[in-house]
Amino acid sequence: MNKEKTALVIIDLQNGIVNSQRTPYTGAQVVEKTTELVKTFTKNGAFVVLVRVSSFDGKDWFVPQTDSNQSTLEFPDGWDHYVPELDAFQTTYRITKRQWGAFYGTDLDLQLRRRGIDTLILCGISTGIGVDTTAREAYARGYQQIFVEDAMTASTKEEHNHCITHIFPRIGKVRTTEEVLALLQ
Repeated sequence: MNKEKTALVIIDLQNGIVNSQRTPYTGAQVVEKTTELVKTFTKNGAFVVLVRVSSFDGKDWFVPQTDSNQSTLEFPDGWDHYVPELDAFQTTYRITKRQWGAFYGTDLDLQLRRRGIDTLILCGISTGIGVDTTAREAYARGYQQIFVEDAMTASTKEEHNHCITHIFPRIGKVRTTEEVLALLQ
């Protein structure tokens, strides 16, 4: 792995998402693995991007009518703050998105291309929503991708396993935290 051409992109590790029910890994387990990755990436001078989902006033959300009835979204104060373990890393680039994927409506692609980055290491929550949508957007833009299986989780084990088994191997490589850390040595 060429660290000058690789970025660690972390999806939605924020209070209101990490602290909800997750499987097959808990939010705390994902934060622990991701913190290991961030420490190693920053130590090696690699580009690290923290992505969060948030709203300015609720009017900037895209909220279509769906069968899941999520048309009214209300969140407690601080739900969109990065978890303290990651917020402590002040040298990370930070992006706020308004939808599932980290590319649409943000400057993520611009910042990656300005740095000559062609490979993304993806992790975060939720495997089948924020990570999956970002991965598909990255694939459409021609990025190489590595998915850190034990540094992501979902609402259901089936959702997580579907992406890990059927989607991610078609658009990148699936690895563990230890395998990714070994690539940086």
